[in-house]
Amino acid sequence: MDFALTDDQLAFQKTARQFALKELKPNAAQWDAQSHFPIEVIKKTGELGFLGLYTNPDYEGLGLPRLDSAIVFEELAWGDTAVAAYISIHNMVTWMIGEYGQPEMCQAIVPKLVSGDLLSSYCLTEPNAGSDAGSLTTKAIWQDNGTYVLNGEKTFISGAGATDILLVMARTGDAGPKGVSAFVVDAHSDGISYGKNEHKMGWKAQPTRTIHFKDVVVSAKNRLGQEGEGFRFAMKGLNGGRINIGICAVGTAQAALETAVNYVQERKQFGSALAELQSVQFKLADMLTQTIAARQMIYLAAAKVDSYDANAASYCAMAKRLSTDLSFEVANEALQLHGGYGYLSEYPLERHVRDLRVHQILEGTNEIMRVIVSRSMMDMDNLLQMR
Repeated sequence: MDFALTDDQLAFQKTARQFALKELKPNAAQWDAQSHFPIEVIKKTGELGFLGLYTNPDYEGLGLPRLDSAIVFEELAWGDTAVAAYISIHNMVTWMIGEYGQPEMCQAIVPKLVSGDLLSSYCLTEPNAGSDAGSLTTKAIWQDNGTYVLNGEKTFISGAGATDILLVMARTGDAGPKGVSAFVVDAHSDGISYGKNEHKMGWKAQPTRTIHFKDVVVSAKNRLGQEGEGFRFAMKGLNGGRINIGICAVGTAQAALETAVNYVQERKQFGSALAELQSVQFKLADMLTQTIAARQMIYLAAAKVDSYDANAASYCAMAKRLSTDLSFEVANEALQLHGGYGYLSEYPLERHVRDLRVHQILEGTNEIMRVIVSRSMMDMDNLLQMR
């Protein structure tokens, strides 16, 4: 088992870190304070291929493995958590359309998503259907003229109101997961309206809105796969989404750790640097261990997805739970090491803590991650395979 990164992986890592250092890190605090969605900067990542990292190369995506893509997301999150998280969501949408969409539609849309000419939002969550995605009530009713009419409401949608393409999960059949289909919808279609930009604890550099659909007409050509396959696509997307959101947490933890290491070497108390205190050294050692453990768990889950492992969903759930919990702890401890200064917005720690808190909730709460893992381990064959 080789834990070293390949030359290609190191090259992607370096490119992403350079972009983050130049474009993201210097502006992250201002974007957060102003709740500014930096669309032009996000579009610049399209020039590097970062908006279609694992998208089908037939539609100009890079077609990278999930592991390689995770390496890029970590570096972007090191620069700005909220922006990197949005880019990861856009990648999930772009991949899903390119993977399951009809070729004619994909040719028209996916290259523009990859380049950044079009930006996207993923519309699964509803006011009464969060973790229980199979109970969603947004409906798409078939019409004899080859279209569907879409009615319903989606909530907590990242980028909503500022994006061009919506990937919408809607009910076309009976209750339950098998009645859900997936549709690509023009975000500017008649009948679509947007709620207010939610005032959030973190992730302020990307808008989050409710979307209302009233008699929105969608061509059958914009359906992904067959009727009833939408939930399956969504779950496959969520496996990757959990890797993405977990590695974005790790990138933020790494940034917090680096900030703390620099601070304790400069800050003097009682005549010596904080870094000379053994209690501080022990805390930093634990923080580094937690960051590396979180990263390696994400790498393992990504490798399981790339190899089509039968237990990939369980590994993704474990990795998402562990990485987001540990990363939040690392950022919180980094804030503590800064004392009162950590609580000030002049330092990045309070932003890191605010941004990371939602990572324990979205893409399935960490409680739901435990449910997924516990169910899979009740099958002894699965449990033995995960040794």
